[in-house]
Amino acid sequence: MAEKTQKSRTFDAVMIALMAAVIAVCSWISIPVGSVPVTLQTFAVAVCGILLGMKKGTLAVVVYILLGVVGLPVFSFFTGGIGAIMGATGGYIAGFVFIPLAGGFFCEKFGDKFILNFIGTAVGLLLCYTAGTLWYVFVYLRNTGDVTIGAALVTCVLPYIIPDLLKTGLACWVAKAVKSGLGAVK
Repeated sequence: MAEKTQKSRTFDAVMIALMAAVIAVCSWISIPVGSVPVTLQTFAVAVCGILLGMKKGTLAVVVYILLGVVGLPVFSFFTGGIGAIMGATGGYIAGFVFIPLAGGFFCEKFGDKFILNFIGTAVGLLLCYTAGTLWYVFVYLRNTGDVTIGAALVTCVLPYIIPDLLKTGLACWVAKAVKSGLGAVK
């Protein structure tokens, strides 16, 4: 019994570390669009919640963020450091924690149903957008002057809604396939 528990903990730790690394790799795949690039981070973060569940998925995202905060170049454009979090788009990075929280919660509460996993990750995405936009406005006001929430939404959210929803749907599908494959491994 103790051996099985140790194997389970080891497997969980490896999956958390692996997913933190996957998020980093996906952040480097980016297309510059204004001040917030389009990356595959959203995809990887959504996979975390569905694949690992609420707690472990969120922990993987927190590990990823902490790796960036200590200076490893894990954020988009190979950036890292506290400045990336304190900058205008840092709220979106911090807001990533909401995606596995909500997505993982829906997955754990309602099972492996695509539409409910999608709704859960979309709710998390909405919370991420909210945190990121509020932070963007705060930093922008502090550094350069007036900006409205509407202007921030037009700049930082509207161009990304459709790509992020597509990535979220793809993440639901990929996570389910990976779960199926991992079931044979466990």
